[in-house]
Amino acid sequence: MTQAEREKLRILRFLAGGEANLRPAAKEGRALLDGGERGVIAANLDVLSAFVSEGLAIRRNGRLALSAEGRAALRREAHPSAAFSAQHMELSSSIILTGEGEELVSRNLAESPIGQLARRRTRTGEAYLSWSEFRAGERLRADYTRGQIMPKISANWSEAVASGRRGSKENGIAELTDAAMAARQRVENALSAVGPELAGVLVDVCCFLKGLEQVEMERGWPVRSAKVVLKTALAALSRHYEPQSPRRRAKILHWGAEGYRPTMR
Repeated sequence: MTQAEREKLRILRFLAGGEANLRPAAKEGRALLDGGERGVIAANLDVLSAFVSEGLAIRRNGRLALSAEGRAALRREAHPSAAFSAQHMELSSSIILTGEGEELVSRNLAESPIGQLARRRTRTGEAYLSWSEFRAGERLRADYTRGQIMPKISANWSEAVASGRRGSKENGIAELTDAAMAARQRVENALSAVGPELAGVLVDVCCFLKGLEQVEMERGWPVRSAKVVLKTALAALSRHYEPQSPRRRAKILHWGAEGYRPTMR
């Protein structure tokens, strides 16, 4: 990466945190970007002018803000091995538990419809989906994939025709591993727990990754109703995966026979 490319990436990352005030610098040809609590950085005036002319940044009232094109450029710069696909991603890092311990993995939130729904906010500013609801939907999707329930859209040419295994009437059950069979059982238990009224929308959105508009069109539902039904289904699913401990019963202070009346001390 050249010095100019590093300078461009440095400014893109700084502006990704929010708008910045433009202030003159003591050195000629330089300017200061004041991000408030994020600090102040010096930048080349020619680079900033190129940002505005190329549509990567928007300048208004002495402030500089990153545009949608600029955010796409930042994702391309941050993931050069998949530059053109990265600009359409919303990558997030999380820690998962594996057989060998903890592992840091990257997820594309834009891939999953519930990932996009989880970023929405209510009128009060709260997340539309709780973390337990989002986690329940991702867990169902993971088990659905591990169980090899996803339908094949092409023929399996890896097995010889003479082997008699292709197109068997057993639906591949004999070839499933114990882990896949266990995943299928978990999916069946989860969908049974939420009931047939809510299981369909969970499979469509969480497992087949159908958009909410597509679900509404296919099921003949009113506009913007799918997200309400989906949230209800995810709440039921999260209760299945993470059952809450029952409330402790109130301690009985006194047993009273018929006609008993308490007295005030």
